Order: sequence, then C-alpha cells, then structure tokens
Amino acid sequence: MSGVGPIEPGEGTHAWDTRPAEPPADAPAPPRTPLPRLRGFLADHRRSALAALVTVGLLAVCGLLYATRPEERKPAISRPPFPAQVVDVTYIGEHTVPPGTRPHTLAFEVLLSVDSGPPVTVTRVSQPYAGVSLTSAPRAPFRTDAGSARKIVITMHVAECGKVPENAGLPFIDVTLRNTRAIQVQSFILGPRYAQDLSRALQVACSNESG
Repeated sequence: MSGVGPIEPGEGTHAWDTRPAEPPADAPAPPRTPLPRLRGFLADHRRSALAALVTVGLLAVCGLLYATRPEERKPAISRPPFPAQVVDVTYIGEHTVPPGTRPHTLAFEVLLSVDSGPPVTVTRVSQPYAGVSLTSAPRAPFRTDAGSARKIVITMHVAECGKVPENAGLPFIDVTLRNTRAIQVQSFILGPRYAQDLSRALQVACSNESG
C-alpha cells in the first residue's frame, strides 16, 4: 500500500510558524499611538464645523426670505381736506340797508357753502380797501357743516372816500377759514356783477354831501 502523507521535516529543518513571536515577559510595553485621540478630535471638529455651516446657511436663507418678502403696506390714514378746498363763496346781490343806518353804508349778500369734510368755521371776513370797514351777519366766528350753505350779509361803511377806488375792477373779500386740518385765509373774487354793484354803491356813498 502506498500513499503520500505529510512531509516530515528533515534533519536540520523546521516547519514555518506564522504566529508572531511573543515578546519576552520583561519587555516594555509599546508606546500608545495618539491616533484614537486624534480621530476623536477630528470628529468633534467636523461636528462643530457642520453645526456652524448649518447655522450660517439658515441665517442666509432667513435673510434672503426677509429681503424678498413683499413689503407690508401700512393702512393709509385718511386726513380731512383743507378748508379752502371745500368752501365756496358766491355773490347773491345787494342787500337793502335798514332805515336809520348811518350814511355811507352799503350791504351785499353772499352764499358760503361747504362741500365735504368736517365743519368749517369762519373766524374773520375782511376786504382790501383801507377806507372801508366791514361787518358780517352772522358775526364771526360762525360754523357751517358739510353739505350745507349759509347766507351772509356783508355790510360796509365808507370812512374815507379818498382811500377807495372810483371803479372796483376785481373786488374780492378775504375769509379766514378753520377746520380740524388747518387755518387758511382765502380770497374770493365774487365776479363782475359784484364789481359793478360795489362800484356804484361806493360812488353813491361818496357823492353824499352829508358824509
């Protein structure tokens, strides 16, 4: 019977032992490598860096959203109109001077209307001629509500004929108006009919020898 069995080591030979040789019992321990510590440090650093990058990214996104969001419009606050914008004064005609009125007196009727907005108060009515004084009925101050009109009688007294024009070309009256928005002085030109009536009344008043 023949066969091949394991080759026995011959004299002077030995089988290879692949196991690492054990160090002697009294040999010093090998130095520990810092690699695990380094790996932990790098892992912590990566986590911190990643958290910082995420924070910066979120801040950038929030800033972009804030910059591109539609602008919030504040509700417009409605303010009342200026009084001169809503008041109109028109000429009606001459007014009969009551008997017993002092000489050189003339009177006219005008209509003051307020279109809209808060009530308007007339605090003063005046005219441009230095030699003429003026009063109104009702006396100022008086108030007129929006959507209404008020008739005003303007009475003039000529004090010095030398200071009034012989022919009033474009006569006007100044009216001081006040509402919750402002106080304004507005000049109202009452038209050619008022100019003719005023010029005639002034001529009659100044031709009166009793004045």
